[in-house]
Amino acid sequence: IAFVALLGGIVVGAAYVAPQRKVADRFARAWARSDFKAMYGLLSKRSRARVSRAAFDQAYRDAAATATLRSLRFGSAADPSGGAVTIPSRIGTRVFGQVKTALRLPFDGTGVDWDGSLAFPGVRKGEALSRATELPPRAAILAHNGKALARGPDRASEVSNSSELVGSVESAPAAGSDVYRARGYPEGAKVGTSGLERALQDQLAGTPGGTLLAGSRALAHTTAKPAPYVRTTIDPKTQDAALTALGGRVGAIVVMRPQNGDVLALAGIALDGLQPPGSTFKIITTTAALEDRKVKLTDQFPVQTAAVLEGVSLSNASSESCGGSFVNSFAESCNSVFAPLGVKVGARRLVETAERYGFNRPASIPGAAESTLPPADQVGDDLAVGSTAIGQGKVLATTLEMTSIAATIALGGRRAMPTLLEGGLPSITRVTSPQVARTIRGLMIEVVRSGTGTNAKLPGVTVAGKTGTAELGGPTGANDDPNNSDAWFVAFAPARRPRVAVGVLVVKGGAGGDAAAPLAAQVLPTALARAR
Repeated sequence: IAFVALLGGIVVGAAYVAPQRKVADRFARAWARSDFKAMYGLLSKRSRARVSRAAFDQAYRDAAATATLRSLRFGSAADPSGGAVTIPSRIGTRVFGQVKTALRLPFDGTGVDWDGSLAFPGVRKGEALSRATELPPRAAILAHNGKALARGPDRASEVSNSSELVGSVESAPAAGSDVYRARGYPEGAKVGTSGLERALQDQLAGTPGGTLLAGSRALAHTTAKPAPYVRTTIDPKTQDAALTALGGRVGAIVVMRPQNGDVLALAGIALDGLQPPGSTFKIITTTAALEDRKVKLTDQFPVQTAAVLEGVSLSNASSESCGGSFVNSFAESCNSVFAPLGVKVGARRLVETAERYGFNRPASIPGAAESTLPPADQVGDDLAVGSTAIGQGKVLATTLEMTSIAATIALGGRRAMPTLLEGGLPSITRVTSPQVARTIRGLMIEVVRSGTGTNAKLPGVTVAGKTGTAELGGPTGANDDPNNSDAWFVAFAPARRPRVAVGVLVVKGGAGGDAAAPLAAQVLPTALARAR
């Protein structure tokens, strides 16, 4: 009997786990999943009286940013000793690598006796977590041909007229300071704020280095590592042709390869200039209408100057009369046809189709603005839907996005995400069927052959394009002021075997066929010669 009692006592004793140890394990598991609410609930009454929930949460967020925290793993808590429980910890950081230390949780009678030092493992009572970091030298930016677009601390260039394209390196803007802090950048660090410097910031900056400190003690130390040079897809001759064609106008020109999304040229406000795309958006409306069989090429439409929706007249450009076949209506860019067609398609299908082309999605090039239109349930009445279908209303797009749409048709309905990085595998998604893309290609050929885009014709080359004239005052009537319209043109060539796509925007330039299409015609010969 004595032996059995002894054995039972040993078993019971071995199974006993101190309540502080259980609480410590729960605290660590909650921390590993960033469940600050659960952690706060395990504090002693005295601790909760000292620190608010908001201040508690912020202490952990600040510590994570200081340490550039990426992962947090805890082992099993040990038995209490000296009023505290120790838990082995392994912290993964972006800058300082793996930090192996221990979390020591003190207890009072009602829970964890918390103070700010517990916001990071290994920090002792009375110490504060801090760091001293530095960035390595910034990497060089090279053009497609290997010539330096920007190199060294002074960002010297071997390519003329590249300063606007390259952009600026300045102190990190206040709006993004939290992001840069979490990446380990020192306060006041220089970062790319425009152009390629901004778009390629992550590739150019390298990895910061420095020391992670608990008070005056070093928890970890690493050396800054510079990034290798970045070779871009930019072709200097095509870039120069785009800059020359734009000629200092407020606007943009983009040239890209449809097959892989390589951007060969970016001139002006190509990445961040959001404007209503006007009738270039009719490529999207046509896609939706063809997919839903809401229109056929043989359909006939009344010849008129405007369509009336919700009692409001949506006029054709310069109040011209147009209509007839759908082919002619697309070639002449008839608002009187496309606004009612948009209503027939409906807001849901318009928005869904636009999103497949890239609207309401983060741009694939960092720093580029997101092209947007309202969600379907927020577009509005038939007038708003009709306005959306002709690229007006609340539709906003960059020249990069509209060029990508033309490139998608060129690639048979597949979209290669635009990229500035040379040599990467293209990211390609299916947007529409080859049959629909082929039909739209034929419509775009007719735009340049006989419609509003004849100024983009090239000798010996078939160009497929679409003009756009976006009224900045809203499409509620004829626009008699050419200075209050954005001029657009998107195209690809050769139409049957496309090698390049081009997009042109001239802000307040007037009619797309008059102001934008000729600029495309200037750029295309150089782009085609370089893209063989």
